[in-house]
Amino acid sequence: MSGPIILPWRGVSPKIASDAFIAPNAVIIGDVEIGSGATIWFNCVLRGDVNHIRVGDRTNIQDGTVVHVSYKTHPTIIGADVLIGHMATIHGCTLEDKAFIGMRATVMDGAVVEKEAMVAAGALVAPNKRVPQKQMWAGSPARFVRAVKPEELKSFAEAVDRYVDLGEEYNALFLA
Repeated sequence: MSGPIILPWRGVSPKIASDAFIAPNAVIIGDVEIGSGATIWFNCVLRGDVNHIRVGDRTNIQDGTVVHVSYKTHPTIIGADVLIGHMATIHGCTLEDKAFIGMRATVMDGAVVEKEAMVAAGALVAPNKRVPQKQMWAGSPARFVRAVKPEELKSFAEAVDRYVDLGEEYNALFLA
Protein backbone atom coordinates (compact mmCIF):
# COMPACT_ATOMS: atom_id res chain seq x y z
CA MET A 1 0.00 0.00 0.00
CA SER A 2 1.31 3.44 -0.86
CA GLY A 3 1.46 6.35 1.53
CA PRO A 4 -0.30 9.70 1.51
CA ILE A 5 0.43 12.26 -1.19
CA ILE A 6 2.59 14.92 0.46
CA LEU A 7 3.72 17.59 -1.97
CA PRO A 8 5.82 20.73 -1.69
CA TRP A 9 4.47 23.88 -3.31
CA ARG A 10 6.67 26.80 -4.33
CA GLY A 11 9.52 25.38 -2.27
CA VAL A 12 7.48 24.88 0.92
CA SER A 13 6.92 21.35 2.16
CA PRO A 14 4.31 20.21 4.69
CA LYS A 15 5.54 19.69 8.25
CA ILE A 16 3.89 16.74 9.91
CA ALA A 17 4.47 15.51 13.45
CA SER A 18 6.01 12.05 13.48
CA ASP A 19 3.13 10.59 15.49
CA ALA A 20 0.30 12.10 13.41
CA PHE A 21 -1.72 9.64 11.34
CA ILE A 22 -2.11 10.61 7.69
CA ALA A 23 -4.27 8.15 5.74
CA PRO A 24 -2.68 6.52 2.69
CA ASN A 25 -4.85 8.43 0.21
CA ALA A 26 -4.90 11.82 1.96
CA VAL A 27 -3.34 14.75 0.09
CA ILE A 28 -1.27 17.35 1.94
CA ILE A 29 0.16 20.21 -0.16
CA GLY A 30 2.43 23.16 0.57
CA ASP A 31 2.47 25.31 3.68
CA VAL A 32 0.69 22.92 6.02
CA GLU A 33 1.71 22.03 9.58
CA ILE A 34 0.07 19.11 11.38
CA GLY A 35 0.52 18.66 15.13
CA SER A 36 1.28 15.72 17.36
CA GLY A 37 -1.36 13.02 17.60
CA ALA A 38 -3.49 14.59 14.84
CA THR A 39 -5.41 12.28 12.52
CA ILE A 40 -6.10 13.09 8.87
CA TRP A 41 -8.40 10.41 7.48
CA PHE A 42 -9.08 8.90 4.08
CA ASN A 43 -9.68 11.15 1.06
CA CYS A 44 -8.92 14.37 2.94
CA VAL A 45 -7.23 17.23 1.10
CA LEU A 46 -5.30 19.96 2.91
CA ARG A 47 -4.09 22.44 0.30
CA GLY A 48 -1.81 25.18 1.62
CA ASP A 49 -0.87 26.62 -1.74
CA VAL A 50 -1.85 30.30 -1.59
CA ASN A 51 -1.81 30.71 2.19
CA HIS A 52 -0.99 28.49 5.17
CA ILE A 53 -2.84 25.81 7.12
CA ARG A 54 -2.10 24.93 10.74
CA VAL A 55 -3.61 21.89 12.44
CA GLY A 56 -3.17 21.57 16.20
CA ASP A 57 -2.25 18.61 18.33
CA ARG A 58 -4.77 15.78 18.66
CA THR A 59 -7.11 17.25 16.05
CA ASN A 60 -9.22 14.83 14.03
CA ILE A 61 -10.14 15.59 10.41
CA GLN A 62 -12.45 12.90 9.11
CA ASP A 63 -12.87 11.27 5.72
CA GLY A 64 -13.47 13.41 2.64
CA THR A 65 -12.91 16.77 4.30
CA VAL A 66 -11.37 19.59 2.27
CA VAL A 67 -9.28 22.24 4.03
CA HIS A 68 -8.21 25.21 1.92
CA VAL A 69 -7.29 28.88 2.29
CA SER A 70 -7.99 32.29 0.74
CA TYR A 71 -5.34 33.94 -1.35
CA LYS A 72 -3.36 36.33 0.89
CA THR A 73 -6.33 37.21 3.14
CA HIS A 74 -7.28 34.14 5.18
CA PRO A 75 -5.14 31.19 6.24
CA THR A 76 -6.86 28.27 7.92
CA ILE A 77 -6.02 27.84 11.58
CA ILE A 78 -7.33 24.74 13.34
CA GLY A 79 -6.58 24.49 17.05
CA ALA A 80 -5.89 21.50 19.27
CA ASP A 81 -8.44 18.80 20.14
CA VAL A 82 -10.76 19.84 17.30
CA LEU A 83 -13.20 17.32 15.81
CA ILE A 84 -14.15 17.77 12.15
CA GLY A 85 -16.78 15.41 10.74
CA HIS A 86 -16.83 13.63 7.40
CA MET A 87 -16.90 15.67 4.19
CA ALA A 88 -16.71 19.09 5.83
CA THR A 89 -15.40 22.10 3.93
CA ILE A 90 -13.08 24.29 6.00
CA HIS A 91 -12.00 27.39 4.05
CA GLY A 92 -9.87 30.31 5.21
CA CYS A 93 -11.25 30.27 8.75
CA THR A 94 -10.25 29.73 12.36
CA LEU A 95 -11.41 26.80 14.48
CA GLU A 96 -10.32 27.34 18.06
CA ASP A 97 -9.29 24.56 20.46
CA LYS A 98 -11.95 21.93 21.18
CA ALA A 99 -14.33 23.15 18.47
CA PHE A 100 -16.67 20.59 16.91
CA ILE A 101 -17.62 20.71 13.21
CA GLY A 102 -20.34 18.30 12.09
CA MET A 103 -20.46 16.17 8.97
CA ARG A 104 -20.86 18.08 5.68
CA ALA A 105 -20.67 21.43 7.47
CA THR A 106 -19.02 24.36 5.70
CA VAL A 107 -17.07 27.09 7.48
CA MET A 108 -16.21 30.01 5.19
CA ASP A 109 -13.54 32.70 4.88
CA GLY A 110 -12.90 34.82 7.93
CA ALA A 111 -15.32 32.87 10.13
CA VAL A 112 -14.27 31.93 13.66
CA VAL A 113 -15.62 28.96 15.61
CA GLU A 114 -14.63 29.64 19.19
CA LYS A 115 -13.40 27.18 21.80
CA GLU A 116 -15.91 24.41 22.63
CA ALA A 117 -18.42 25.73 20.07
CA MET A 118 -20.33 23.34 17.83
CA VAL A 119 -21.35 23.65 14.19
CA ALA A 120 -24.09 21.13 13.41
CA ALA A 121 -23.97 18.68 10.53
CA GLY A 122 -24.81 20.31 7.21
CA ALA A 123 -24.54 23.86 8.57
CA LEU A 124 -23.08 26.75 6.58
CA VAL A 125 -21.14 29.30 8.63
CA ALA A 126 -21.08 32.37 6.39
CA PRO A 127 -17.97 34.49 5.81
CA ASN A 128 -16.78 36.54 8.78
CA LYS A 129 -19.34 35.07 11.23
CA ARG A 130 -18.29 34.17 14.76
CA VAL A 131 -19.72 31.15 16.55
CA PRO A 132 -19.28 32.01 20.25
CA GLN A 133 -17.82 29.68 22.84
CA LYS A 134 -20.10 26.84 23.95
CA GLN A 135 -22.83 27.69 21.44
CA MET A 136 -24.32 25.31 18.87
CA TRP A 137 -25.14 26.77 15.47
CA ALA A 138 -27.13 24.99 12.76
CA GLY A 139 -28.77 25.71 9.42
CA SER A 140 -27.84 27.42 6.19
CA PRO A 141 -26.90 30.09 6.92
CA ALA A 142 -25.99 28.88 10.40
CA ARG A 143 -27.60 30.55 13.38
CA PHE A 144 -27.56 30.09 17.14
CA VAL A 145 -29.69 27.11 18.22
CA ARG A 146 -28.76 26.46 21.85
CA ALA A 147 -25.94 26.17 24.33
CA VAL A 148 -23.62 23.18 24.06
CA LYS A 149 -24.46 20.76 26.87
CA PRO A 150 -21.82 19.71 29.44
CA GLU A 151 -22.32 16.06 28.49
CA GLU A 152 -21.57 16.95 24.85
CA LEU A 153 -18.30 18.60 25.87
CA LYS A 154 -17.42 15.46 27.81
CA SER A 155 -18.22 13.25 24.81
CA PHE A 156 -16.13 15.49 22.51
CA ALA A 157 -13.11 15.06 24.81
CA GLU A 158 -13.64 11.30 24.86
CA ALA A 159 -13.88 11.26 21.06
CA VAL A 160 -10.59 13.14 20.76
CA ASP A 161 -8.93 10.47 22.92
CA ARG A 162 -10.49 7.67 20.84
CA TYR A 163 -9.26 9.18 17.58
CA VAL A 164 -5.73 9.65 18.91
CA ASP A 165 -5.75 5.97 19.93
CA LEU A 166 -7.20 4.93 16.58
CA GLY A 167 -4.55 6.95 14.75
CA GLU A 168 -1.84 5.16 16.75
CA GLU A 169 -3.36 1.82 15.80
CA TYR A 170 -3.47 2.77 12.10
CA ASN A 171 0.12 4.05 12.24
CA ALA A 172 1.20 0.70 13.69
CA LEU A 173 -0.60 -1.10 10.87
CA PHE A 174 0.62 1.06 8.00
CA LEU A 175 4.11 1.85 9.26
CA ALA A 176 4.94 -1.69 10.36
